Amino acid sequence: MVGIVVAVVLLALVGAVVFIAAKSLIYIGPTDVGLPTKRFGSKLNPGNVIAFSGEAGYQADLLMPGWRFRLWPIYAVDKYPWVQVPAGEIGVVIAQVGDPLPIGAKSAEYRAAFGDFRDVRDFLANGGQKGLQRPVLPPGTLAPIHPVAFLVITPQTVYGEPVSPDTPVDKRGGYGPESFGLDPASLDVVNITPSAQGGDVIGVVTVLEGQPQAKGDIASRLGGFEDVKQMERDGNPVEIIGALIGTKNDLHNNYQDFQAFLDNGGRIGLQHDPLLYGAYLLNPFLVQVELVPMTVVQQGEVAVIKSYVGLPTEDTSGEHFKFGSMVNPGHKGIWYEPLRTGKYPLNPRIYAAEIVPTSILTLNWATETSEAHDLDKSLSPIKAKSREGFEFIIDLQVLIHVPDTQAAKVISMVGTMKNLVNEVLESAVGNHFRNNLQGEPAVTFIETRDEVQKQAEEYIRSYLSRYEVETRGVYIQGVVLPTKLVEVLTEREIARQQHTTFEQERVAEEKRVELEQVRGTAAMQADLAKSSVSIKIKENDAEGRKAEAAGAAAYTRTTGEADAHVVQVKGDAEAHVVKETGEAEAAAIKAQGVARAIGYEKQREALGSEATALVAVFSEIGGGHVKIVPDVLVGSGSPIDGLAATLMQTLNGNGDIRELAKPKAKQRTEPAKPPADE
Repeated sequence: MVGIVVAVVLLALVGAVVFIAAKSLIYIGPTDVGLPTKRFGSKLNPGNVIAFSGEAGYQADLLMPGWRFRLWPIYAVDKYPWVQVPAGEIGVVIAQVGDPLPIGAKSAEYRAAFGDFRDVRDFLANGGQKGLQRPVLPPGTLAPIHPVAFLVITPQTVYGEPVSPDTPVDKRGGYGPESFGLDPASLDVVNITPSAQGGDVIGVVTVLEGQPQAKGDIASRLGGFEDVKQMERDGNPVEIIGALIGTKNDLHNNYQDFQAFLDNGGRIGLQHDPLLYGAYLLNPFLVQVELVPMTVVQQGEVAVIKSYVGLPTEDTSGEHFKFGSMVNPGHKGIWYEPLRTGKYPLNPRIYAAEIVPTSILTLNWATETSEAHDLDKSLSPIKAKSREGFEFIIDLQVLIHVPDTQAAKVISMVGTMKNLVNEVLESAVGNHFRNNLQGEPAVTFIETRDEVQKQAEEYIRSYLSRYEVETRGVYIQGVVLPTKLVEVLTEREIARQQHTTFEQERVAEEKRVELEQVRGTAAMQADLAKSSVSIKIKENDAEGRKAEAAGAAAYTRTTGEADAHVVQVKGDAEAHVVKETGEAEAAAIKAQGVARAIGYEKQREALGSEATALVAVFSEIGGGHVKIVPDVLVGSGSPIDGLAATLMQTLNGNGDIRELAKPKAKQRTEPAKPPADE
C-alpha cells in the first residue's frame, strides 16, 4: 500500500516535473525575442518597470531566438517580434525607463554608448533618460529591442508594450502612430527632390527643441553672424553673400544628428540654413521640414534681397535718399548688392527676394498681357474723353528698363515691381492721356497721333526718372474710335481718296500728252537729224564768211585809220577857218541886232508902241518874210480888200495890232474823229 502511494507520488512528481519542464521550456522564433516576467520576487523601486536584480516584474534580459528555459510558474515569457524598419521609413524610439528628463526638455540626451538601443543595461548605466530619444532608427533596421524598455514607432506598427494605461488604441484595437500624435507620413524618409512640375525646391527647417532665440532674432544660425562681421572688416561683399547662401549643416549632419545640433548652439524655432536635395532621417517630434521653391534668377533679371535677419541695420544709401535704408549684405534691410543669374537656396521665411527684370520690360495697357511676365495682368485699355465728349479706348505699350545697379533703389522706393506698375505707372499714364484728351478735339488727337505719342513718351520718361527707371519707348498700339466719329472720318477719307483719284487721272492725261509728243518727236527724228546737219553746215559757212569779213575789216580799219589822220588834220584847219569866220559874222550880226534894238527903242519913244509895231509889220512884209498875197487869187474884190481882210483877222478882239508881233503857238492837232455809225 505504501509502495503504491510512493509510486503514485513519484509518478505525480515526475508528471509535475515533466509538466513544469514543458512549461518552462520555450522556443523563441528567429525574428522574435522573449520577455520574461517574474511573478515572485522583491518589489521594484518606484518609477522602474524593469527588474535588473531579480525583482518581480519585467526582466531586463531578453530571451534570444532558440529553445530557452525559464522556470514555470515563477516566470512567464511573452514573445515579441524584432523591431524592423522598412525601406523608406524611420523608427522613432521612446524610452520607458531611465532618468527623468530635465525640466523643459522635450527629448532625452543621446550618447554614443546607447547604440541602437539593443542593450537596456548599457542604456541605463550610461545615464539614459526616459522619453523621446533624439536619434531615429534608419530604414532597414532589424534589432531585438526590449519591448518594455523602449517603444519603436514606425508608420505601420508600434513595437513594444506601452506601460501607460492612458495610451489610446487605434481603430484596430492596437497601437499606431496616431496613438502618439504622429501622422504616419511623418515617419517616412524626408526626400527633397525637384517638384513634379520641374521646379527647384529646398527644405525650410523648423526645430521644436532647443534654447530660445536670441533677442530680436526670428531664425537661428549656428554661431550667429560673427563670421559675417569678420568678413565685413575685410570688405568683400561677394564673400559675405556666399557665406550666407552656404550652410553649416555639416556640423550636425543636416539636422539628422540632433544632439550635435544642440551641442553646436542650435536654438529652437526657424532655422537659417535650409536643406538641399537629398534624403534625410529626421525625427518628426523634433524637426519639421517645409518644401518651398528655390530662388532662381534668370538671365535678364536680378534679385533684390530684403533681409529680416543679420547684423543691425546700418544705412549706406546716403542722406539724400529718403526712401528707406539700404545696407551691406549680412545686415537687416535691403541689400544694395543684388543677386544675379543663378539658383540660390535662400530661406524665403527670412530673405525675401524681389525679382527685378533688367532686360527691357514690355507693359501692355490692353486686353492681352505679356507672355514673358504677369506684371501687366491688371492693366486694361485706357479710357478717355475728348473735348466734345467722344470716348476713346486706347491700347498702349510702354517699354521700361531697370538698370541692375539701380534695382535696389527702385525696390526701396516702390516695394515691388508690381507696385511700380500698378501704383506708379498705371495712374500716371492713365491720367496723362485723360487730361490731354479732355482739352483737345477728337479730330486733333487722331490727326496728331504721332505728336501725342511723342508727348506721352517725354512725360513718362520724365516721371519714371524719379524712380531710377528708364523709359525705352511709348507706343499707341490701337485706338477704338466712337461710331459717329468713325462715320465722319470715313466720309472725309472717301472724299480725300476721290480727290486723289481725280488728281492721278489728271496726271495720267498729262503724261499721255507728253507721250504723244515724244512719239511725234521720234517720228520726225530723221528730218530733225537732217535739219541739224544742215544748220551745222550753214553755221560753218557763216563762221567762214565771218572770218573773211573780219580779215577785210582789219585791212580796211588799218587803211582807214591812216586816211582818217590826214582828213582830221585838214578838218582841223578848215574848222579853225570856219570858227574865225563865224565869230566875225556873229560879232557883226550882234552889232546889227543891238543897233536895231536901240533904233526900235528910240522909235517907240518917238512914235509910240502901236505905231512902232505897225512899222515893224510892214517892214517884215516888205522884206518878204510874210506872204500876204496867195499864189492863186480867187475873188471879185481888189487886192487891197484882201490885204485889209487879212489884217483884220490878225487883230484881236479890241483891234490890238500888237498881236502880230507875238510868235504863234503851235496848234495841237487833234486826231480826226471817226464818223458816227450810221
